[in-house]
Amino acid sequence: MTRLDDMLAAARHARRDVPDDLVGRILADADRIQANRIAVPRGEERQKEPGLWQQLLIGFGGWPGVGGMVAAGVTGVWIGVFPPENLPDPSDLVFQTSGDSEFLNYYGLVDVLGEEG
Repeated sequence: MTRLDDMLAAARHARRDVPDDLVGRILADADRIQANRIAVPRGEERQKEPGLWQQLLIGFGGWPGVGGMVAAGVTGVWIGVFPPENLPDPSDLVFQTSGDSEFLNYYGLVDVLGEEG
């Protein structure tokens, strides 16, 4: 183990310079790549970034995502306005005057909201 530690320590302290011919080849390659890049003509405009509505549309997953959200929203409003028979009417829960309710067996909504702690 000591020999391996000595070799690793020597490798850490050894300085290796990059050969000049390698640096020359790297710079020549970089010049070749830059010369081949396509420049944007001055008369043409860059593509504009999408506006707020376009970004929102992209964020929702396009038109299929927006269609799904609209369908879910309309369904929620429909269930809220015309609840099924086995669910209590939300307006009865909010505006109830007595403590007796099928949904809240022992407490009225006002009593539940008024409890502390």
